[in-house]
Amino acid sequence: MLEYARWKYVVILVVVLVSALYALPNLYPQDPSVQITANRGAAIDAALRQKVDATLKSAGVTPKSIETGKDGNMLVRLSSPDLQTKASDALGGALGSGYVVALNLASTVPPWLDAINAKPMLLGLDLQGGVHFLMEVDRKAALDKRFEAYLEDLRVVLRENRVGYRSVERRPDNSLVVLLSNATDVGKAQELIARDLPTLALETDGDQLTLRVPEEELQKTLTSAIEQNVGTLRNRVNELGVAEPIIQRQGSERVVVQLPGVQDTAQAKRILGATATLEYRGVIEGNAYEALQSGNVPPEGRIFYRKEIGIDGKPVPVILNKRVIAQGDQLQDASSFFDSQSGTPAVRVRLTSLGGQRMFEYSSQHVGKPMAVVYTERIPEVKMVDGKEVRSTRINEQVISVATIQSTLGRDFQTTGLESMKEAADLALLLRAGALAAPMDFVEQRVVGPSLGKENVERGLTAVLYSFAFALVFFLIYYRMFGIITCVALLLNLLMVVALMSMLGFTMTLPGLAGIALTVGMSVDANVLINERIREELRAGLPPQTAIATGYERASGTIADANLTALLAGVALFAFGTGPVKGFAVSMILGILTSMYTAVSVSRAVATLIYGGRRKLKSIAI
Repeated sequence: MLEYARWKYVVILVVVLVSALYALPNLYPQDPSVQITANRGAAIDAALRQKVDATLKSAGVTPKSIETGKDGNMLVRLSSPDLQTKASDALGGALGSGYVVALNLASTVPPWLDAINAKPMLLGLDLQGGVHFLMEVDRKAALDKRFEAYLEDLRVVLRENRVGYRSVERRPDNSLVVLLSNATDVGKAQELIARDLPTLALETDGDQLTLRVPEEELQKTLTSAIEQNVGTLRNRVNELGVAEPIIQRQGSERVVVQLPGVQDTAQAKRILGATATLEYRGVIEGNAYEALQSGNVPPEGRIFYRKEIGIDGKPVPVILNKRVIAQGDQLQDASSFFDSQSGTPAVRVRLTSLGGQRMFEYSSQHVGKPMAVVYTERIPEVKMVDGKEVRSTRINEQVISVATIQSTLGRDFQTTGLESMKEAADLALLLRAGALAAPMDFVEQRVVGPSLGKENVERGLTAVLYSFAFALVFFLIYYRMFGIITCVALLLNLLMVVALMSMLGFTMTLPGLAGIALTVGMSVDANVLINERIREELRAGLPPQTAIATGYERASGTIADANLTALLAGVALFAFGTGPVKGFAVSMILGILTSMYTAVSVSRAVATLIYGGRRKLKSIAI
């Protein structure tokens, strides 16, 4: 007897409705647009709106709309990619370094679909275009950082072993020179340096020690920096939620980053290039204004500036210890929140064991004394000088908090005093993703145009339409009514794949389209197998309804076996593949799961709906 449980019909109905709902956003085309994001200190306000209006008018660009989103960014919607490029060039030159101007594709999906988190499917660089960054490590900054570490290590080694010294400094020829207080300590200092800093070449001349860093060691420092930066960039891209990014090392000092389907390219640029970090430093008590005017700064100290403005209209100076207690690479976790006590956004951080131990040791010895939190951000700038593009970097360094140590501190901290929740969230994201070993500059930024991808999508859709038309005609002629059932199953299969790709945030690429085509073929095979089984049962003399039920039952096991092996292959490709290979694997895995469900369950439900209620059924159209 041909029967199918009612609850299975309910499940199928729910699956069809949910699939249609979450595939629907793909019917809304995106607007080419320009996104304007404020850097630290700049504002998105009415004055900026007027400036953007005037700039676009003078450039001869008429926008569809100019709006400020909930995230605080300004979005200029345009009617074509040509106007988008024209507007970006005009605004980039007019707004200066206070703002990040980036190309974007603005969603036109209705708010009610956004409310249920229904979004269009992400398309890869080959289908939709995207952003291509070429980043270069700042060689000088990387070496400066390494030499600073050597100097600090030398001071610590000598101080902890009670070897007096007058100065420890770096010379222009990249040599490190130590002047000892007493020439009799030369032998002891040599032993200590040879033990703790064995890679440095040491020369002595009276009470002066000269240390040189071998060229191999410098090259090793740069190589290590670029490798750590690649890992950090990968973490940051993961934090952005980008599927199937490409992050590859190019040469000895450059990294290529390709982000397909990124909506907020301005944020991507800011997050990828930022080297913002926090440093905890002790405060040296004294009059910072007098030290600033006389130049008489304690040798272990350095003048920093607080973000608060003093009575002279300038940032308030403060003397901090050169030695860092804990810094960004010792932060294990970070999260943003609003601190009700200080009334400002804040970042809650957790230190590593080493950082926590250093903080414990420092705070236990300095209870009742102030400690400062320094926010350091490296901001790349591009200026046109004599018609040539000149790249430079501006360092924004501010003391965002000075607080008295009330008791011994451990691994967990709260840093308050940030300007906005967005700034706190961005800082927490950067800290979670890890600090760059060396600053990186954007050498090249390209937006891959969607023209080739648009042609690919149009040709792909045409191919799908023709293939379905051919399949429909073939199945109608060869299997008649069961041909229609097969086409219904195939259409629902495609709908479910698109909905799942959209819901799960996977990126569709050309290899992904190949994966879907493969699974459509497997679904056709499964339906042909079922139909041929039913024909065999009819030829064996079984009644039509029994033949349908038996055909589905016997074919189901064979279909499951065949698809299971392909599914395991897809899982292996997903686990070990990258980029396009992973995209192919994702679409194939999803396509196999949906095709098994539609071929076995949905088509049987439709067949039961058509033939199951007829008591005197003598023949079926197959």
